[in-house]
Amino acid sequence: MSTEYVSQLKESVARRTLRMVAIEALGPLTMLGGVVWAIAQPYRVALFHPVGKGFYDWLVEPPLLVVAIGLLFAAVIVPGILEDLRSEQ
Repeated sequence: MSTEYVSQLKESVARRTLRMVAIEALGPLTMLGGVVWAIAQPYRVALFHPVGKGFYDWLVEPPLLVVAIGLLFAAVIVPGILEDLRSEQ
């Protein structure tokens, strides 16, 4: 392995600050919170208890929306924030 690649790897690992790690963790932690909420209150998820549920209940399931927002944040918003933080350094 070339020393050029190793030095690039070390630089990329060394550049991650605590702020970057915290921002990267927000999306997965939000998704984990949605999953825990769905497990703790399964009656809120229409897929688990479909009897007597209307269209709105199937469309908007709060714990699953929290998971979706966490995924959206991690996939769309975090890369831009991290890019800005890297450019500040």
